Amino acid sequence: MTADPKIQHLLNQLNTVIVGKAPQVSDCVACLLAGGHLLIEDVPGVGKTTLAHALSRSFGLQFSRVQFTADLMPSDLVGVSIYERGREGFVFHPGPVFAQVLLADEINRASPKTQSALLEAMEEKQVTVEGATRALPNPFFVIATQNPHDQLGTYALPESQLDRFHMRLSLGYPDRAAERELLRGQDRRDMVDALQPVLSAADLARLQQTVANVHTADPVLEYLQDLVAATRSGRWFAQGLSPRAALAVVRSAKAQAYLQGRDYVAPDDIAAILPQTVAHRLVPVSNAGRGAVEQVQAMIEAVPLP
Repeated sequence: MTADPKIQHLLNQLNTVIVGKAPQVSDCVACLLAGGHLLIEDVPGVGKTTLAHALSRSFGLQFSRVQFTADLMPSDLVGVSIYERGREGFVFHPGPVFAQVLLADEINRASPKTQSALLEAMEEKQVTVEGATRALPNPFFVIATQNPHDQLGTYALPESQLDRFHMRLSLGYPDRAAERELLRGQDRRDMVDALQPVLSAADLARLQQTVANVHTADPVLEYLQDLVAATRSGRWFAQGLSPRAALAVVRSAKAQAYLQGRDYVAPDDIAAILPQTVAHRLVPVSNAGRGAVEQVQAMIEAVPLP
């Protein structure tokens, strides 16, 4: 099996906008093919929002952008009913969450109350407003950006909401060659505005079904279970992974295998995608002296491959 030519075209298009970050761009595409929400965390100015915009446009999905601020209210996201005299009743006005892709920019600058308003949308693909439940479009993704927690005006995302994000990625600073290309190249915002959709919603649904059918053999699942058991041992992390997190790893690994042109998951797919899929769900033990991503990498090296 080879990856769909449209996927290669999509990756090439994204890499013309986000230069020098091909692995991270590939992980973003894998996240959406796996049907999960994406969190991009990094310092301001490294291209988080540009990448989110480019993903939305390239996937050909209807999107809306919300700048999260301290005074953002839940109703600003989900919508509100307003009395209209001509109709002699209240009419619901949907908020920006009613889109196929919600770009939640700087999500951790909003209050926990507003952050929690996304929980139902991210998990159930629906929102409940004033007692009425309303379905969200299909597909529905949240692509969120956030700044490091030590920056002024940020709130730590609740653990329950972090768990709803399928992956968390960091772009990092560009290398010297990539930065030179940025400095002498076209404005990234103009490039994003000029992007053409590569896929449609129907294409995405077909690709997601193909990814879901990628084979995962029992020895690979046993390897994943060994890794999950290691997170629960108390040696590496204060609290281990849940079954929901393990399922997310399987979906990520299938997407990773598909992007590599295979119809089966290899142990290397699990190891390659594990930090991006689980590090944001884990807290290293107090004496680790490492961040969550580094601790996951150390654990991977300690757990033998099948």
